[in-house]
Amino acid sequence: MALDLNHKSILVTGGTGSFGKKFVQTVFEKFPQVKRLVVFSRDELKQFEMSQVFPHSQYPAIRYFIGDVRDADRLKRACEGVDVIVHAAALKQVPAAEYNPMECIKTNIFGAENVINAALDCGVQHVVALSTDKAAAPINLYGATKLCSDKLFVAANNMKGARDLRFSVVRYGNVIGSRGSVVPFFMQRRHTGVLPITHPDMTRFNISLEGGVDLVLYALENAWGGEIFVPKIPSYKITEVAQAIAPGCRQEIVGIRPGEKLHEEMITETDALSTVELAKYYVILPFTPQWDVDKFIAHFGGKRVPLGFHYDSANNEEWLNAEQIREEIREHVDPAFVA
Repeated sequence: MALDLNHKSILVTGGTGSFGKKFVQTVFEKFPQVKRLVVFSRDELKQFEMSQVFPHSQYPAIRYFIGDVRDADRLKRACEGVDVIVHAAALKQVPAAEYNPMECIKTNIFGAENVINAALDCGVQHVVALSTDKAAAPINLYGATKLCSDKLFVAANNMKGARDLRFSVVRYGNVIGSRGSVVPFFMQRRHTGVLPITHPDMTRFNISLEGGVDLVLYALENAWGGEIFVPKIPSYKITEVAQAIAPGCRQEIVGIRPGEKLHEEMITETDALSTVELAKYYVILPFTPQWDVDKFIAHFGGKRVPLGFHYDSANNEEWLNAEQIREEIREHVDPAFVA
């Protein structure tokens, strides 16, 4: 059955972020009869700014709730009557997490626990949590907290009892043009004539905000509970991004920062033992599923990945060159962009 969020109540944590705004826009476009769409975040200024784009007068289903996922009572109150939770709230900056570890843990791990408990207590039917490629074989605190969060959401399916409730996770790479990412950073720096490059061989995965939202909607429609959905997306070299944005700038090698990988990974060799390949996505299955794995594979026409398989940004079948990156920027970031 096709996904239908009409007449449903949805709450998105971290709803004023890049993903949250695109998710809200997409829901209103695809499901104009959505019953209620709650934007839950702790930043009143961002909520005010978002309300200028999505005013209640034009979008009567929208609600703006100030709150923090660390606050279990407030989150539970916000989840009353909610059918679907999309959990996008997180502290995401790697250097900030290394310097303020407990703050990252409180939001990314304890906040995840609060989302799970609110869903269990409030009759929620489906929860999709956003993860990151940094959660696969993490080497920094941010990635470690997101791996822990992923484990919590997968294991939550074992605690639901007789509830009609599914928890699942989506994991993807860098979102082109999102706040704090390399594209806007290079665009801001290109007037200086020099772009800092951490390492000439560094690679990353690339996905658009639309692609991230599509993955969440796919998980809402297809999850059986406990899966981690991973999209098949292209990679790029950081030097190609610099060439795409500022071909006349000198590239200055500054070295890899603490907690940063040369290449990102989304599926490790160990993950591959329980990973299934579908047409557009990989699915890391739970180690203790509450359903028949063979039926799942047959239902989606999938196949198990081979032993030794791993999915990282350096070993990818699809790559973006400088001109393709420019097109991505024009399509998803700035239509008027000129290198």
